[in-house]
Amino acid sequence: MPFRSLLAATVLMLPLTAVAESPNIVPGQWQFTSTTSVEGDMPIPDQTESHQECIVQGDLDDADFQFLEVEEGCELLEHNVSADGVDYKMVCHADGGQADIDGRMDFLGERVEGSVNIQTDSPMGEMTMNTTIEGERLGDC
Repeated sequence: MPFRSLLAATVLMLPLTAVAESPNIVPGQWQFTSTTSVEGDMPIPDQTESHQECIVQGDLDDADFQFLEVEEGCELLEHNVSADGVDYKMVCHADGGQADIDGRMDFLGERVEGSVNIQTDSPMGEMTMNTTIEGERLGDC
């Protein structure tokens, strides 16, 4: 899963032009790992995904580079963006259910850390999904 897709999992479309400066992310080869745990009526084992990607300065400076992607049926309630990170709250409606989403991603130069917490209420019952996201720069591409 590419860097943009991983962060898209944290929802919303937020062009980098909303930030006065480039994000505090050092270009290079990066390793990203996300772990999702699910709490609810159905036992679901934790899921961990990992991948590597080369990020170049041009990606970070590109006005079309987006950290998050708009999902149909979702409404942004709050968002704050800076060179050091992004945090937001959303609500999504689909198939007779609702998901309340809180997300945060910190840009720490050669590391990124974040979390996405999703509370769902659907005809199948309530469920909580917690995802932690970690990334680290491995070196040059």
